[in-house]
Amino acid sequence: MNDFLLWAVALGPALLAEGLLARYEVLAYGAGWRAPTTELPEGVPYARGADPDRPPAAYLVYLDGIGKRRVRDSRDGGQLVRAVLAGAPELRVLGQVQPYSPLADPLANRPVWSWLRRRVGLVLFLHNVMQIFVAADRRYRPLYNRAVGSQIATQLLLAGYRPGSGVPVVLLSYSGGAQVATGAVDELRNRLDCPLLLIMFGGFHNGANDLTRAEHVHRLTSSGDRIERVGTWMFPQRWPLFRGSGWNRAAREGKVTVHRFDPATHVGPRSYISRSALLPDGRTHLARTADTVVELIRDHCRSHAAEGPRP
Repeated sequence: MNDFLLWAVALGPALLAEGLLARYEVLAYGAGWRAPTTELPEGVPYARGADPDRPPAAYLVYLDGIGKRRVRDSRDGGQLVRAVLAGAPELRVLGQVQPYSPLADPLANRPVWSWLRRRVGLVLFLHNVMQIFVAADRRYRPLYNRAVGSQIATQLLLAGYRPGSGVPVVLLSYSGGAQVATGAVDELRNRLDCPLLLIMFGGFHNGANDLTRAEHVHRLTSSGDRIERVGTWMFPQRWPLFRGSGWNRAAREGKVTVHRFDPATHVGPRSYISRSALLPDGRTHLARTADTVVELIRDHCRSHAAEGPRP
């Protein structure tokens, strides 16, 4: 009991502070108090892979899970992005987007958070968790969607994307990045007039965002992924009963394809991006995920080239 009280006393103020700070950032964006950051640190390219002058077969934007805290890092140290690029060098890939900051401000660059990270690592985790719930909150969701959608569009333009070119844009999202990906659809279509493909694995999102203007959504899931399953229970818009939600409308229209990735887990040594867990065919979980992403994108590009963009 004493341990429980200690955790409650420690976490209570932290959760309150994180909730207030998460709302402040999106409101600061809406009020115009601060402009989103567009420049990247020295030595960090706006994209890797194919030269934009070719043009590339598609642009891929990777929206990482809640472990994302700086421009350079990702939950797996960049392994998934490298594996996708190795399998599909014709792609142009962006991994610098900050899905948990409407101001595109990397968490690790803030002095107070650097100090806290060395002492209370859990606070960094809570910050990005709270941002997911702000992004899902109906009061803040439109503003958050516009903020991060605009950030993605700006980074794509800086990486060489030409609006109206018809080159597909792929939003590859992990865990809470799915909330951001589903919310960015309208802003990206408005600003770039681009065909959009969404691929999510372990997607944690509320299902409320309208996916009408996305061409297709691929959901990579597993019965061993408890965190994704919590999201489907937690948010009513994911329940089949709520037929009018953005997610359920897209599913009825045939825009959502489910791919089973059993026995992968959300995190840990058997996660979707594990380099050690092996499948019966000898591939690692990371290799399966990267291979599937590449295959889905190539199929989409071939279909898009043959049939033209969908309305």
